[in-house]
Amino acid sequence: MARKTSMTLGEAMNIATASLWAHKMRSVLTLLGVVIGVTSVIAVVSLVNGLNDYVADKIFNLGADVFMVNRSPSIITNIDQWESAQKRKKFHFDDYEALRDNCRSCVAVAASLDKNGQVKYGTNTLDDSAIVGFTHEMPEVYSRELAEGRYFTRLDVARSAPICDVGFDIPDKLIPGADPIGKIIHVDTGECEIIGVAKKRGSVMGQSQDNWVIMPLTTYEGIYGSNDSVRLWVKAAGTQALDRTMDEVRMLLRARRHVEYKDPDDFAMETNASFLQIWGSISNTFFGVTIGIASISLIVGGIVIMNIMLVSVTERTREIGLRKSLGARQADIRLQFLIESSTIAAIGGVCGVVLGIILAKIVSLTTSLPSSVQIWSVLMGLIVATSVGLFFGVYPATKAARLDPVVALRQE
Repeated sequence: MARKTSMTLGEAMNIATASLWAHKMRSVLTLLGVVIGVTSVIAVVSLVNGLNDYVADKIFNLGADVFMVNRSPSIITNIDQWESAQKRKKFHFDDYEALRDNCRSCVAVAASLDKNGQVKYGTNTLDDSAIVGFTHEMPEVYSRELAEGRYFTRLDVARSAPICDVGFDIPDKLIPGADPIGKIIHVDTGECEIIGVAKKRGSVMGQSQDNWVIMPLTTYEGIYGSNDSVRLWVKAAGTQALDRTMDEVRMLLRARRHVEYKDPDDFAMETNASFLQIWGSISNTFFGVTIGIASISLIVGGIVIMNIMLVSVTERTREIGLRKSLGARQADIRLQFLIESSTIAAIGGVCGVVLGIILAKIVSLTTSLPSSVQIWSVLMGLIVATSVGLFFGVYPATKAARLDPVVALRQE
């Protein structure tokens, strides 16, 4: 009687890899589903992580102790929210003055208006520039580091001085090769003298962050009128005081706007964290949908693996019978086929990770979308791929392990 000995993990892996190598084309075709699924997951995770980092650093760049107060939310997600916001009272310059004079915990209070317009110098023009009107507290709540020149002052705001600070694109494209300080530029129907030029910030997703003009709010209203609702900016005395300052501002504005105790606020208060939370919910939804689609490829790949393993069991019936007659146990046979299926999936996972990283980098190079490869996503891709192989390999492995050696040896 043959003595039954357990197969070592190394022996099982050698037999499994030898079987895969013997059927190279079939093994490669079996990998495709897993490769496509893992590639999709890694590419999407890398792009979403890159966007999250970029948004946090470049777009929602309020200070941690600064918040905004708007008539309506900056990001509106449905028509009902938009209709409700349009019925609210507008904020005006006197609201800014009242909040500035009465808020005890506020380090700084500012007000702004903005729209897109055309900037012109001589025969050169820039379209779709951000035209912003600000009060003199702008540097405290909305810092734009200047490369040269100065910010406007409280006196400039009081006398509606026709002056402005500009982004890097304005002198670079409109006044190339000349000192921009002191130059008069036309902003739609008005004009202003450049007194400061900001340092270059670059672009976000292909959109320049340097195509802007900031002028005193009173100068802005002289050009565009004062019918729009102003945006209020509030700086607290540090992040720990932020909630207390927001509560005080909320109380002052509710009293000024005669909001009943039982009624909700008729304005929106937004911090950097609230912007990031909204973006996070959007990106997470996109991530979940894409991962769900990619999971279909993994499931299809797993089914293909199971089908190929069933074919392999049929082809190797005599081999299984011979091994059993020589002492191999059911656990040894089961282990061999499980290692074989998981090895196929793991190789597909490695290929998918590499291709996913390459795909994400290609997208970053050819578009304005940033990418960031995370170690956890690479490990997740490998673990998921291997798990798919193990899961879909259980049935073929169990079927192989239960073969009767006498019947198997009779197989032609």
